[in-house]
Amino acid sequence: NHARFNASLSSTFWGIGVTYILSYGFGDLSVALGYDTVTIQNIVVRNQEFGLSLDEPSTPFYYLDCDGILGMAYPGVGIGGYNTLLQNMLQQGQLPEPIFSFYYSRDSTYSYDGEVILGGVDPQLYSGEVLWAPVVQELYWKIGIEEFSIGLAATGWCSQGCHGIVDTGTFLLTIPGQFMPAFLQALGVEETNYGMLLLQFVVDCSNVPSMPTLYFAISGAQLPLPPSVYVLKNDGVCTVGVESTYVPSASGQPLWILGNVFLRQYYSIFDMANNRVGFALSA
Repeated sequence: NHARFNASLSSTFWGIGVTYILSYGFGDLSVALGYDTVTIQNIVVRNQEFGLSLDEPSTPFYYLDCDGILGMAYPGVGIGGYNTLLQNMLQQGQLPEPIFSFYYSRDSTYSYDGEVILGGVDPQLYSGEVLWAPVVQELYWKIGIEEFSIGLAATGWCSQGCHGIVDTGTFLLTIPGQFMPAFLQALGVEETNYGMLLLQFVVDCSNVPSMPTLYFAISGAQLPLPPSVYVLKNDGVCTVGVESTYVPSASGQPLWILGNVFLRQYYSIFDMANNRVGFALSA
């Protein structure tokens, strides 16, 4: 179902006879480690460590559209003793500056769904000022959330502080599990189980314009997420694009994941030199 890498056809590949179990929020993957040259357009990274999956569990890997996963978090999330692609890009002088940024199209098509800019930002892809939030733990791209509001009503859920992982590898907006019942009740959402599919939170499509805007207070500013963004429409069925956070909170603070539902609204900039994440309204 996916394109495969044939090590025997690469004159620059060398295996090191080491296998490793990679643990993701949605399952584990066994990989054999090796080195090769990685090329992304005009960026060439030599002797890049990566893992070749020997076996592909059906859920969810078989059903993913992608042929592999390129981790862009901090080295602490990766395999100890091996450089991430971003580390090697910087060490080998392949980036003009230690920044990368993401743009997701709100009207995505099969031929264009967005862009990742390695080594900078594209001002044409966002409008207004960039809001910067410091990284609170150099593991994931984790920032502080000071408050979460549903419409004009502050929930107080983050009165003791919340953390949010900014993650392009998570499709939905994830909410700390203890807040999920109150969140769904505030939005008037029904839980519907579609056969073998995951639990979905269905709303009447005609009610979407009157649903409340969500607000995240980050670095002293309010970042709104309107219902037109957090409600997903598929085959005439409207669902709220949320799920419970599946990553445990190491700090004990309620943990959110600002996934693609959030990042379609906000252009995101990952500043490795200053350990901060920037947000600007997507163009």
